[in-house]
Amino acid sequence: MADKKSAPKKKIKAPEKDSDSKDKSKTPKFPTWGFLVIFLVLLVAQFIYSGVQVTNNIKYSIFLEHVENGYVEEILIKNGSYIEGKYTPKALDAGIINAPAQDEDNSFNLGGEDESYLRFRTTMLRGDDIRPVLDANDVEYEVTIEEDWFSGVFVWLIMIALAIGFWVLILRRMNPGQQVLNIGKNKASLYDKQTDTKTTFKDVAGLDEAKEEVKEIVDFLKSPSKYTKLGGKIPKGALLVGAPGTGKTLLAKAVAGEAEVPFFSLSGSDFVEMFVGVGAARVRDLFKQAKEKAPCIIFIDEIDAIGRSRGKGQMPGSNDERENTLNSLLVEMDGFATDSGVIILAATNRPDVLDNALLRPGRFDRQISIDKPDKNGREAIFKVHLKPLKLSKEVESKKLSAQTPGFAGAEIANVCNEAALIAARKDKKAVDMDDFESAIDRVIGGLEKKNKIISPEEKKIVAYHEAGHAVAGWYLEHANPLVKVSIVPRGLAALGYAQYLPKEQFLHQTEQLMDEMCMTLGGRAAEEIVFGKISTGALSDLERITKMAYSMVSVYGLNDKIGNVSFYDSKQSDYNFQKPYSESTAQIIDEEVKKIIDEAYQRTKKLLQGKKKELEILAKELLEKEMLYQSDLEKLIGKRPFDTKTTYEEYTTPDAEVVDDVIESESESDSDSEDKPDDSKTGSNNGTETDSKKDNQEKEEASEKKDE
Repeated sequence: MADKKSAPKKKIKAPEKDSDSKDKSKTPKFPTWGFLVIFLVLLVAQFIYSGVQVTNNIKYSIFLEHVENGYVEEILIKNGSYIEGKYTPKALDAGIINAPAQDEDNSFNLGGEDESYLRFRTTMLRGDDIRPVLDANDVEYEVTIEEDWFSGVFVWLIMIALAIGFWVLILRRMNPGQQVLNIGKNKASLYDKQTDTKTTFKDVAGLDEAKEEVKEIVDFLKSPSKYTKLGGKIPKGALLVGAPGTGKTLLAKAVAGEAEVPFFSLSGSDFVEMFVGVGAARVRDLFKQAKEKAPCIIFIDEIDAIGRSRGKGQMPGSNDERENTLNSLLVEMDGFATDSGVIILAATNRPDVLDNALLRPGRFDRQISIDKPDKNGREAIFKVHLKPLKLSKEVESKKLSAQTPGFAGAEIANVCNEAALIAARKDKKAVDMDDFESAIDRVIGGLEKKNKIISPEEKKIVAYHEAGHAVAGWYLEHANPLVKVSIVPRGLAALGYAQYLPKEQFLHQTEQLMDEMCMTLGGRAAEEIVFGKISTGALSDLERITKMAYSMVSVYGLNDKIGNVSFYDSKQSDYNFQKPYSESTAQIIDEEVKKIIDEAYQRTKKLLQGKKKELEILAKELLEKEMLYQSDLEKLIGKRPFDTKTTYEEYTTPDAEVVDDVIESESESDSDSEDKPDDSKTGSNNGTETDSKKDNQEKEEASEKKDE
């Protein structure tokens, strides 16, 4: 324990010196120009070894003529292919060759008289017998067979050198992790003082609690004595847990920008490889490199790629490479010989699949939950993303945050970018609120398709369907307030939608759920009342109320007959085919669910029959204008008969005093978002409600079944 306490005190600026000296001590690689010099030397040696070069090359036919005319004195036949010979003085007299001019100076030749001008060279035909011709003209000849071993070796050396050079070039162009010799090396990116990382904690908004915990780790590394003097120890690891897009990786980038220690960043999939043992080798290499630069931070993004629970989904007797990698990671994080100078940061959006040994204190001492931001957090995030935009004076981050309940940081960034693109598409000089409203609709419902061809009959059905949603929600006290209703097609299958602004709350009562079910059934009820028949446009509506009814009965204990019983298991596997209740209980659950849905449908029909006049007014106005807002509904059918203000009105009205109500929720309320449809973004597509973006995918898959 004493070693672990004293480890943080060794924060010295020595790692930079050690790394520099280590780099200098490495033996330099053989330079490329050295190979070129060796090649040129060998080439020159080949020419020198080849001996005297005969410059008088003649044709073979001319050679035969010279032999018959008596111009050839002697020849040398090499390897049955080459002929080197010497002319007679007769050839000189006949002018076949010319003697070189005499040197006017008094220079002398150490090798004697130069007779190279009398020599010639030619190539003979293979198999040609020229001995009779030579004997008839008294030409002396000699036959030799020479083995030019140097040329053969030289050619082989050239080919081997080219092959080696080719593979060296290929390996250098490959990534380090793909090289055969470096396959066990880790792929972590290193950020230190010399690395220009522009992201800081100022760029992280809406995550105040999570940011404070991470800043404490960075502060511990900067000034460890502040904590160690009281006996505190630095956390060995921190796990960032949150939904996609909430800012886990952004927070890690800020740590890399703020920390004055080496920061290793890599993904969990970087440990996965097709070769056995590679993942474990990369883990060991990563921690070996990190300990050399301690104190430092290691960030592993998407750690669930290697941190899944061991033994699940594995065939008996098989060898799971992921388990070997996880075992190596567990030992390095908190094994027999661990060093507290290395801090582990990890991020995941699936903490339920992680191994329990990985989550225990000593490995991940802290689990930092990063939830979707509330309205104050969204306002701070909007301020960050609105800085680079050229805005009109009417744009307020407070109004935008109130219009985007349930949006994560990534979705808010997408809204700001879409608004800028929409403004640029319309050749505006600044981005206004209309552009942001269009961007919000674009993110929630998809691309607007005004040119989609719809028959007048279908358009009329869609109008009454959406009007049914609007009227039902307008006269139900606990229903989410309407923002806009439209019959303009969006996305792949949506022919119309009704957008609501839900109240941000953690607990829902039975009356609220029943009102939401009635509002969702308003579209189908309106079709039956007006046309006397129903269409397939209520597919998503039916899917949503069915899930909601089953959750009320079997999860939240809101049914009198089933009682205060919940069959929900947060640790249940996705592939568990066993029900936690008997067949008789399943039958009772089905009966109670059908009873709840039937009661909600009859209640909705009764409400719309009493408000049929208002239904007709809204439907006709929708057919004319195609889009109606909350203010339009107040002009057409009057204000809502309830005095309660919406969340948007409470948050954006200047005279209203904004009070953030902190609702204490018990642990079972955390599962509310899993079985109950997300109320963050509600609406209706094809006469159905668009309560969240994840419903769009289900609607797209079922688009073939929809007429609206």
